[in-house]
Amino acid sequence: MKADIRKIAIFVEETCREAGQTISPPTRKAVAAAVIANPCAGKYVEDLSDLIEIGAELGGLLGEKCVAALGITAENAQSYGKAAMVGENGELEHAAAILHPKLGAPLRKAVGKGAALVPSSKKMGGMGQALDVPLGHKDAAYVRSHFDGIEVRLNDAPRANEILVAVAVTDSGRPLPRVGGLKAEDAEGRDGLR
Repeated sequence: MKADIRKIAIFVEETCREAGQTISPPTRKAVAAAVIANPCAGKYVEDLSDLIEIGAELGGLLGEKCVAALGITAENAQSYGKAAMVGENGELEHAAAILHPKLGAPLRKAVGKGAALVPSSKKMGGMGQALDVPLGHKDAAYVRSHFDGIEVRLNDAPRANEILVAVAVTDSGRPLPRVGGLKAEDAEGRDGLR
């Protein structure tokens, strides 16, 4: 493995009640985060291939950890997202290199498909800063009930020469969705939109 992983953290959020209403079954989101050494920290590096390959490794690893944490099969995953926060000796392009060229394909394999683009966010930050991971339906971007997000924060990451990389997966949409749009059960999942 190219990634020099210092730690992995996994969180599951389960919403059982919302606005005085019982949510049955509860909506659940999992986020898995890896804290990795940034091989490009502190210097300008033209070729970001190492970070791109690290992204490919982490997409599958973190996606599988989310699916396992939810206790579901890959096919029962409904939405996904990805995010990265680069420590102060890195640059925003390092997060982009991890997230964009190759992380998506192994994540899609971990969740049993994924016709839609994987929502993403990237930022620079420091230890204990929150990283928001946007979420969207894995097969149909127009499913509004699955526009969501989850926050991850680690008190000791990212350090100056590190990157915090997170992947999130859900087994459902938001609790009590009622803003219309395409329903998840009606999504075809062919063009990534509908």
